[in-house]
Amino acid sequence: KEDAVTLKKLGFTPLAPKTIYEVIRYQKDNVTLILYESEKLLLQGKAEAVDKITDLLSQRGVGTLDEKKEIKFRKETGWMIGSDESLKGDTFGGLVVAAVKADKGLREKLQELGVADSKKLSDKEIMTMADKIRRIVPCEIKSILPEKYNKSGKITEMLNKYHQECANYLQPGKHVVDKYPGCNVGEIREVKAESKYLEVAAASVLAREAALKQLNFLSMQAGFTVPKGSSHVKLALQELKDRGLDFKKFVKVDFKNIREFL
Repeated sequence: KEDAVTLKKLGFTPLAPKTIYEVIRYQKDNVTLILYESEKLLLQGKAEAVDKITDLLSQRGVGTLDEKKEIKFRKETGWMIGSDESLKGDTFGGLVVAAVKADKGLREKLQELGVADSKKLSDKEIMTMADKIRRIVPCEIKSILPEKYNKSGKITEMLNKYHQECANYLQPGKHVVDKYPGCNVGEIREVKAESKYLEVAAASVLAREAALKQLNFLSMQAGFTVPKGSSHVKLALQELKDRGLDFKKFVKVDFKNIREFL
């Protein structure tokens, strides 16, 4: 509310929201400011005008500078399928691969949601946004538990297999993959594709949501909260050992940090 008052004092004109996902919409000097339910702030307009408004808002303490940066995804035509994975580098959990399919109309809806690379979102934002994404676009998710992961073999083979399976389920469409070492699937393979293609960004959100759900499931099975990542897992691994639980059902047993506990 305070920011809304400040915007009016700065000469912004309030406009009627155009979608159900918008909280407010204002305009000034041919720049449109939109705040989404996801708490993402978007500025639309020519670069020079957007920069001036960004500086003005920053000086007045409206939001944060990061929020003023418009997420610029590549403009594509036709149907695109974007896929991304999660849990690949986590000690606990198996693997998750997700894919999203969209055309111009659906891309606009994803943009209106404020979809961004999942690394930029909190767990709470991930859960909320993932639910909205599923209601808008065709998608496919593969969640592989540790026990299956440990039987499947090499990580690269699994990534190629599940990225391709997700894309096949959503075909037809041009497949964009967030490139990983040994990637041999997809018509377009790019590093950091989640920051370039809206479909991959949306897929990264779904993948992370499924990863969080898998870790929650494993926590219930273990009787304690299993950690994310691989940096601070020793106490959890010791707890797993002390409880006499089967490591193959909770962690990636081919990880080096597991060896001393087996």
